Amino acid sequence: MSIDFSPVSDETVKLADFSQQFSLNDLRHFTNESLDLMLSIIGDADDAQVTFFPDDPAADDQFAPAEERYQGWNLAHIVAHVTASAEEWVAVSSILARGIVYTPEPRLRYEPDWHTLKTRAQVIQRIEESRRMRLAYLDAWADPPHLEVFRELSERFTAKIGAVNAVTAFVFGLRHEYDHYDQLRETARQARESAAVSGD
Repeated sequence: MSIDFSPVSDETVKLADFSQQFSLNDLRHFTNESLDLMLSIIGDADDAQVTFFPDDPAADDQFAPAEERYQGWNLAHIVAHVTASAEEWVAVSSILARGIVYTPEPRLRYEPDWHTLKTRAQVIQRIEESRRMRLAYLDAWADPPHLEVFRELSERFTAKIGAVNAVTAFVFGLRHEYDHYDQLRETARQARESAAVSGD
C-alpha cells in the first residue's frame, strides 16, 4: 500500500486529520491498490488453501459460535470480513459526501457468511464484487462533496480519531483492511506450507 499509516499508528496525528490530504481520485486508487494487494497475497492459492485454518494463537472471536471462537481465520473468512467493513464505511462516506448527516445506527454492514466461500473462485469473486461496489459508492459522491458534513458518533470515538467526514469514513474502512494484511499474509504462508507438506 502506498499509504503510510504510521503517523496514525504512532498517535502523532488523528485519522481524521491524516485523511484530509486525499482526493476522490486518491480514494479510487487506494481501493484498487488494496484489493490488488489482497489478490497478490492470495496468489495461486487453490480451493484447499483458501479454506485452510491456520494456527493463530491470538485468535479470539467473541462473536463466533463457541466451537469457532479460538479458531484461526482462513483466507475466505478474512476476505469476507475486511471487504464487508470497507464497504460499510464507503457506503457511509457516500451519504456524508451528499450532505446528509448519518447516525451511528443502523449500521450499513453486510458480511457474507464466510462458511459459504469454499473455493478460490468464490473468494476472488468476493474481492472483485467489493471493488465494483466500493468504486460505485465513490461515484455517488456529490460534486463537489460536502466535506463539512460529519457522522454522528460517540464522544469517545470522535476524541480518538477526530470528526468523521466523507474522506475520513472511507479511510477508516481502508485502515481496517490494512490492519489485516499481515494476518492475510501469515494465513497464506501457512496454507502454502501445509499444501507443500501434504504434496497437494
